[in-house]
Amino acid sequence: MLKELDPVMHSQLRLQIMSLLISVDSAEFNFLLKETGATRGNLSIQISKLKEAGYIDVSKSFRNNYPLTRCKITNKGVEAFENYVETIKEYLKLK
Repeated sequence: MLKELDPVMHSQLRLQIMSLLISVDSAEFNFLLKETGATRGNLSIQISKLKEAGYIDVSKSFRNNYPLTRCKITNKGVEAFENYVETIKEYLKLK
């Protein structure tokens, strides 16, 4: 029997965000916005869902009087991402 896919991870935009964060120390909101092509509102909502799941940490500060949001994947997020990838690999072996 196949393992169930993580419903938090099984969203195109959330998977894009996690895929970007897995390979960097942290990323700014505007970087994620540019790389994903998402709208500001949708990206913000998906970041909140990942944060609520404990998959990412979000820090907010200011740079030159402008808000600066940075996202960083957590250990739990790394584990969830790796499990998701392994589960997808199992699905693909079924051909």
